[in-house]
Amino acid sequence: MKPDLERQAKEVLTELQAHGDPRNVEGMARYGIRAACAYGVPTPIIDRIARGLGTNHALAGRLWRTGVLEARAIAAFIDDPRRVSSAQMERWAADFDSWAICDTTCGKLFDRTPFAWSKAHAWARRREEFVRRAGFALMAWLAVHDKQAPDDRFLACLPLVEEAAFDERNMVKKAVNWALRQIGKRNRRLNRSAVACAGRIRRAAVKAGTGAGARAARWVASDALRELQSAAVQARLARPR
Repeated sequence: MKPDLERQAKEVLTELQAHGDPRNVEGMARYGIRAACAYGVPTPIIDRIARGLGTNHALAGRLWRTGVLEARAIAAFIDDPRRVSSAQMERWAADFDSWAICDTTCGKLFDRTPFAWSKAHAWARRREEFVRRAGFALMAWLAVHDKQAPDDRFLACLPLVEEAAFDERNMVKKAVNWALRQIGKRNRRLNRSAVACAGRIRRAAVKAGTGAGARAARWVASDALRELQSAAVQARLARPR
């Protein structure tokens, strides 16, 4: 390990520790953020530290290996998506231990890599809770950030949404719902397709009965339909672009 890289990493950790607060760690836990190691650093401070570091692929890798939640968030901010490999994405995804670091990494880094679409499809079929969540988080972020992607790319995600809607795990079902809603808010064509997808999920859930998977699917569908068919979303989609 290069001495300068070690020094930089230690300086970042020292600054994070200086701004940490155990009370914030307790508050994070109430929102389902239970990382193996966290200092409780407020988000604005994490953002400020990351901005001061610029883009640094090597430092990002070193900070990620610390296992500290806030250091990993900074790693996602400062890494260079052009230098992120498929293997790195797999390693980092395997380390996800909270929705916060999963969603941050997907939305600040992974969705800008050349592998974003292939990982979204592959991870959506995986069984590990946070890896599967990452697949749908990627779909949601791509719907927001990839302005040039054709509709067909998002339409190809909907069968995966239908399949995973019956996953009763909270971290998965919320990401499935998020992906469905973001796809359906992209344009009118995708809105119609997402609404139809939600309808199919709801009908399948009713047919499936009262089990945990069926309850999860009913929630995914109902919550998505509530937003996608709302007057606000329909009015925005009707405006000329």
